[in-house]
Amino acid sequence: MPTELPDDWSSWRDRVDLDTYDARWAAMAEAGQDPHGEAGLVQALLEGGAVLDGGCGTGRVAIELDRRGIPVTGVDPDPDMIAAARAKAPGLRWEPVGLEDLDLPDRFGLVVLAGNVIPYAGDRAGVVGGCARHLRSGGLLLAGFTLRPGWPTVDEYDAWCAAAGLAPEQRWATWDRAPYRGGDYVVALHRLR
Repeated sequence: MPTELPDDWSSWRDRVDLDTYDARWAAMAEAGQDPHGEAGLVQALLEGGAVLDGGCGTGRVAIELDRRGIPVTGVDPDPDMIAAARAKAPGLRWEPVGLEDLDLPDRFGLVVLAGNVIPYAGDRAGVVGGCARHLRSGGLLLAGFTLRPGWPTVDEYDAWCAAAGLAPEQRWATWDRAPYRGGDYVVALHRLR
């Protein structure tokens, strides 16, 4: 049974045309910017094993990880997003399910949550728990999300991580590892104990 998408996500998704969604990343690349900061950080942190791209959307991060030779599985509860990802990279593994309901036999070295996966989740603690269940011992959870009123705080996220057996390792303000000193965006790294 598909995961029900939360109202925040449905509202955002109603305003987004998937045919032009990826144009933002292409424009960044054409301007000489790196649209793959998430993949670069994952590659730098990965201590072996495969990666789970949670909330993979149209597959941008997973496809780049695969291009870099990193085994990856993409997961997203939005069937349209999974269809778009599958159309771009049919050889990759795409799972149309929410992280809170995910039940794979695989254990991953790292789970990455890029693109505000946590704020858009209906069951935020459940999403974190689903990620932790799919990490191998000592595996890493890497999540980036915007901090704004009504969305999770860093303290709330840390509490969900602690309840799932994850200990904080590091925080940055950006995917290129600028130091976190507060602000409206955080990239948080936790490790499964």
